[in-house]
Amino acid sequence: MLGLRSACLFVMTREEVKAVLGHLDGYKWIMASLMYGAGLRISECLRLRVQDLDFAANQIIVRDGKGSKDRLTMFPAVTQVPLRQHLEIVRETHRRDLADGFGNVVMPNALARKYPTAASQWLWQWVFPQKGRWRNPKTGEEGRHHVDESIVQRAVKKAVMQAGLTKRAGCHTFRHSFATHLLESGYDIRTVQELLGHKDVKTTMVYTHVLNQGPKGVRSPLDEL
Repeated sequence: MLGLRSACLFVMTREEVKAVLGHLDGYKWIMASLMYGAGLRISECLRLRVQDLDFAANQIIVRDGKGSKDRLTMFPAVTQVPLRQHLEIVRETHRRDLADGFGNVVMPNALARKYPTAASQWLWQWVFPQKGRWRNPKTGEEGRHHVDESIVQRAVKKAVMQAGLTKRAGCHTFRHSFATHLLESGYDIRTVQELLGHKDVKTTMVYTHVLNQGPKGVRSPLDEL
C-alpha cells in the first residue's frame, strides 16, 4: 500500500512552486501560498476563520481537520502583510452585510446553540468569503459562505499551465511539496507528521520516497573539492 501511494504522489520542486505562485494573485495567491507554506489542505484553507490566524505567535490553528482534530502549523511570514490587507477588505464587506441586516456566518452546530450571537461576530467570519451572499428563498435569510473550492482549483490549474509544468499538479500538490521540502531540509519526520496532522507516521512516510533517489540524490565527493 505504501508503494502504491508513493507512486501516485506528485511533488513540485521549489522552483516550480515559485513559478506557479508567480501566475496567481490576490486571495488565490494567498491561499496557494498557505497550502504550500503551511501544509494546508484546500478544505482547511477554505474553512479558516479570522480567529484562526495568530499573527502574534506566527501560527495558524487548523480546526476540525481530517480526523476531527485541531492542530497548529506555521504562519508563513511572507503571507502576513497580504493577509492583513485582505482582511481589511473582508471586514469592510462584513460591516456592509451587518448594516444590511445580515452578516451571520454558518457556525458549528454545538457552538451555534451555545453562542447564538457569535455568528455575526468578526472573529468567526471566514477569511476567504465568497463574493456574493447566499439566500434562502423560503425564509429570506442571507449569509456569506466561504469561497467555492472549484474557483481556487481552476486558478491553480491555469497557473500550472502558464508556468509550463508538464507534471500533474493541483492544490494538493502544494501540501505534498511542503512535506517533501521540509524533509529535504532535514526536519524530522515526527515534526512533519504533526504539521500535516497525520494520525499515523506511516502516512507521512510516503514523502520519504522522494528523498530516496539512489545515485541521483547523492552528491559526488569530487564536486565538493
